Amino acid sequence: MASNFLYSTRDHKFILTEWLDMEKVLSFDFYKDYYGVDDIDMILEQALKVAKEVVAPTRDDNDAVGAVFNEGKVTVPPSFIDAYWFIQQNGWGGTNEDDTCEGALPQTLFRACGEYLAGANAAVMPYILATAGAARLIQAFGDERVNNLFADKMFNGDWAGTMALTEPNAGSDVGDLLTRAYPTDEAGIYKIKGTKCFITGGEQDITENIIHLVLARVEGALPGTRGISLFAVPKYRVDDAGNLGAFNDVHCVGIEDKMGIKGSATCVMSFGDENDCLGYLLGNPPNEEGRGEGMAQMFQMMNGARMETGHASLAETAVAFHNAANYATERIQGRPITNPKSERVNIIQHEDVRRMLLNLKAYIEGMRALIFKTYWYFDVEHHTKDADEKKWAKARIEVATPIVKAYCSDRAWELCAEAMQVLGGNGYSEEYPIAELARDVKIYSIWEGTNYIQSMDLVGRKWMMGKGSLFADWLAEIAKFAADNANAAGFEREMEILARAVTTYQEMQGAMGGFVANGQINMLPVYATRILRVTGDLTITQNLLEQALIAQKKIDELGKDHYDYAFYNGKVMAAKYFAKNILPNIFNVLEVIKEADTSVIEIEEEALLTF
Repeated sequence: MASNFLYSTRDHKFILTEWLDMEKVLSFDFYKDYYGVDDIDMILEQALKVAKEVVAPTRDDNDAVGAVFNEGKVTVPPSFIDAYWFIQQNGWGGTNEDDTCEGALPQTLFRACGEYLAGANAAVMPYILATAGAARLIQAFGDERVNNLFADKMFNGDWAGTMALTEPNAGSDVGDLLTRAYPTDEAGIYKIKGTKCFITGGEQDITENIIHLVLARVEGALPGTRGISLFAVPKYRVDDAGNLGAFNDVHCVGIEDKMGIKGSATCVMSFGDENDCLGYLLGNPPNEEGRGEGMAQMFQMMNGARMETGHASLAETAVAFHNAANYATERIQGRPITNPKSERVNIIQHEDVRRMLLNLKAYIEGMRALIFKTYWYFDVEHHTKDADEKKWAKARIEVATPIVKAYCSDRAWELCAEAMQVLGGNGYSEEYPIAELARDVKIYSIWEGTNYIQSMDLVGRKWMMGKGSLFADWLAEIAKFAADNANAAGFEREMEILARAVTTYQEMQGAMGGFVANGQINMLPVYATRILRVTGDLTITQNLLEQALIAQKKIDELGKDHYDYAFYNGKVMAAKYFAKNILPNIFNVLEVIKEADTSVIEIEEEALLTF
């Protein structure tokens, strides 16, 4: 078997019990009667056990079986069905997303559990995550009738859900969609007609019903994204008592033959071929100007999905890292450069292998820190009663979301390649897990808006929110951290680099503002992707150094003979490596921006096509 699920709870335990203030989260009214910090370790261990024993054994079926399309029906590997129901029925799935569910886990803790499940088999989790996200959107925007019809059965997993945005003619440019909605004699019910593609879980044999959240334009509404509305469109109609009725003219016309996560069905869906597809409007119909509410509603689910996409990228990369590290301790090859006449050694003793492993470790722990600090903000924003604190947490989420999605998914592809390199020729073989992991992770930079879109969201929107104050406050927090810890023993150089990087970033913003002032707005997309990546480097360095200060204090207290010394030493070294080897990329990017090279804009299209 190629799959080899290797994972650990140790970093999550550190994040949730030593770094982030989980006492604060667990003191909110929604959680205080159910959980304490002392419960965290046990919950994490149970989640990892489920991942190992229930989900991980299904991974080989991704390639061996996959999702299969036949005459309008899709079947998934039978092992997926068993795993899906175990997760949903044992409290690890959609019920944790239900705002009315007593005993639900905080996002910060729930997402740690989900990381293990995603790492165990990334193709199982989309069926669960998409359903929960769709249910939350119905809960937020559906009227009482729509909620009663769909939400509960979606949260508990009895019925599935999808997000149906993309069309063959309108990918990321959603405003060009052609799907239409026509009012019926019944208020709030519309006939839906159109085609959607790349719909994850659009058809499957796991659940008896699937509720599609479909973006469509009501007849007469404004063009572009302004006129879009959102509809809940069931595969089978449902009466007011919750019983399944007639087929709702929702057809799967094919699935994609994909590079990875082959057990996750990516479908082309056709709505209303027989002019008999009914959808329930979420929210209000288009107003007198023809403006719909659909895009604003869908962004609630889309932003959650972007977080999940970045997190899934991390989960699979972590499995690749653990496999590479394990292999490096077992593979014997070569002799030390310092002693060529010695016996052959495990390759983990070779300097470049150690560099690759530390690079993987630093990135993975940095991305995980970024993700879980953001989920901590989600918990605070959702449950605090302090209006200023809610505003603060929401602002941090706004900045972090595009970084989590794009940075982590871009790096996942590169890091899986590095993990493969550790294994040498064996890494390229399908007998080992990293080849499949690499194929899986590439989709994440494309899902939920390609990463260029996230980059433009950062520099074109997040930089300017609140007339620039939102991002300025975010940047000021990093600068303050560097200044407050400038004399931290053993970290003086790292803090100096971080402080300089903040100043460099501000210069970068000024340079980009100069382009816009000079009418060169097309320079924004030229540099946006590179800017997002160094923004990720910047915030990750802060997070890793925050963790390293805690770890160093532990080392000073416990000493080198303590069983946990290696873990804390790894935290310190990962932070130092990242600050000195990764963060300095920002200085080069500033110099590139100052160069103001316009060759990307000036090159003739024909020249790009001449080989």
